[in-house]
Amino acid sequence: MISFTNFIALALALASTASAFPAYGSLAGIPREELDQIIPTLQHKEPAPPPGPLKYNGTKLINDAAHPWKPARPGDIRGPCPGLNTLASHGYLPRNGIATPVQLISAIQEGFNMENRFARFVVYAAHLVDGNVITDLLSIGSKTSETGPPPPAPAIAGGLNTHSVFEGDASMTRGDFYWGDNFSFNETLFDELTMYMDKYGDGKYNWTVASEFRYKRIQESIQNNPTFSLIMPRYFTAYGEATFMINFFVDGRIKENRVLSKEDARSFLQKSQFPKDFHRASQPSAIENIDFLLNAHPVRPGGNVNGTNSYQKDPTSADLSPEQWCLIYENFVNRNVKNLYPNPTGDLLKALNINLQWLYDSVNDRCPKQVFPYGKPE
Repeated sequence: MISFTNFIALALALASTASAFPAYGSLAGIPREELDQIIPTLQHKEPAPPPGPLKYNGTKLINDAAHPWKPARPGDIRGPCPGLNTLASHGYLPRNGIATPVQLISAIQEGFNMENRFARFVVYAAHLVDGNVITDLLSIGSKTSETGPPPPAPAIAGGLNTHSVFEGDASMTRGDFYWGDNFSFNETLFDELTMYMDKYGDGKYNWTVASEFRYKRIQESIQNNPTFSLIMPRYFTAYGEATFMINFFVDGRIKENRVLSKEDARSFLQKSQFPKDFHRASQPSAIENIDFLLNAHPVRPGGNVNGTNSYQKDPTSADLSPEQWCLIYENFVNRNVKNLYPNPTGDLLKALNINLQWLYDSVNDRCPKQVFPYGKPE
């Protein structure tokens, strides 16, 4: 039986956690007793429905006078996604790095011309596992600017830096979680990337560079990271980030032979800055040409199971074949969301169901069966 002294200490610890918990802190994976302390301290916000497609979806100047680049201020949050970091540093997202799903969808459509359904899918998936569905806020990372203080302790695992969901191992320019810093720009990895640009792309980032370097980074993690994991949804985002650099970081006025220069790659990946006179993609797109990467070096979802160099396929994880798109959605809801929120009640359950509905609405054109992890809402 717990002693009275220990009970008081536990109560004080829970109260301290609740009072310090930030409005944008992720609630995913928090034990029930802590959620019961935290949720009453949060201001519940009824979420707005997701925005539709852009009215004008052609190319346009994005690095304009209304959205100047500004360095992150002390306390501003940046994370592992260079695209979102750039949108925040130019004011398309709130510059503090904390946004609602509606703001995120609007920003990635406006800044990069991401296709609406795909934008809704990635944002609501991220919000469900990395955001705060009670306050309707999501941080784009868990790391403040270099000159600012560290984030509050409860937010360390929050934002898009939650490991093996959207952020994950074998990043193109970020280290693996196993080594400690999985969110900062890694100059050594960027140097390796530019070497591959010279070897396979005549100094540019093209589809061959994307396929070869994507495979190289996977092999490096297999060989050096004993906890390496590459299953859904990280399997999806690992290949997505390699295609993103051509689909969205190349100026939209370039129609043929779309390649990314080293200078522009560094601008996005390290500086969180649109290149001068940057125009967004000429038409809405998602992760086009991902099959090129998969066909060049087929790697099935899996991970190291017994230390380094012990990679095994995971037959239960969806892959990226078109016929398994619905399985990606189903696995995400039944595994990731359900495991992080096993028994939600009250406002938390209501908020989860609202966001789960909007997630499904983004794929209902190809997935006829909706998943209800907590039972169909009344």
